[in-house]
Amino acid sequence: MSRTLNVIRLQLINKQTFIWVPLIVLASATVVSILIYAMIPGGGPNYGGGGQAPLWVFFAVGLSAMTMTFPFSQAMSITRREFFTGTLITAALGSAFMGVLFLIGGGLELLTNGWGVNGYVFHLPWLWESGPGGAFVVYFTLALFFFVVGFTGATIYKSWGPVVITLVSIALALVLVGLAFLVTRLELWGNVGATIMDLGALGLALWGLVVVALLALVSFLAFRRAKP
Repeated sequence: MSRTLNVIRLQLINKQTFIWVPLIVLASATVVSILIYAMIPGGGPNYGGGGQAPLWVFFAVGLSAMTMTFPFSQAMSITRREFFTGTLITAALGSAFMGVLFLIGGGLELLTNGWGVNGYVFHLPWLWESGPGGAFVVYFTLALFFFVVGFTGATIYKSWGPVVITLVSIALALVLVGLAFLVTRLELWGNVGATIMDLGALGLALWGLVVVALLALVSFLAFRRAKP
C-alpha cells in the first residue's frame, strides 16, 4: 500500500496536469459563458455546456499519466500493478475534486440567480434532478470516464504501437455508426430517447461507471505488454 501511495504522490508531482490546468479551463469556460449569457436578451434562464470543458482535459490527463509518468515509474522499480492501481486512485481523487467544484459552482449559481444574468453553467436541471448527491455522481463519472478513455488509449499505444490504436479507433467508429444505422432502420430512436429519460442522468452515470470498469479491465490486460 505504501508503494501505491508513492505512485499517487508521483502522479501529483506535476500539479499543473491534475489541478491547475483543469481549474484554469473551468474558470475560463465559466467567465466566457457568463459573458455570453449577459448578451442574450430576454428574461428566461439560459443553460450552456461550457462546464464540460475541464472534463475533456481529463482525457489528456489520462494520456499523460501513462505516456509521461509510466517510464519514470519503471526506473524507480515500481511494479506495473502498483502503478496501475495508484494511477486509477489518483484519477478517482481528481474526479471527486472536480465533482465537488461543480457542486460548489451549482450552489453559487443558485445563490446569485445565475451569476446575476440568469445563466447556468453548473446547475443544469436534468443533471441535478436527483439532488446534489446525484449531480456529484454524474460529474465524477464523466471526469473519470474521460480519464480512463485517455489512459486506455495510451496503454494500447504503448503496448502495440500506432497501427493497432488506429485500427481500434476505426473499429469503434464503425461500431458506433453501425449501431446508429441499425437504430435508424428499425425506427427505435423514440425508444432510445424514452429509455434515456427513464434512466435519468444518475442512471446513465451509474451505467457509465460500468463502462469505466470495463475500460479499466481492458487497459489492465494491455498494460502487461506496455513498453516504458
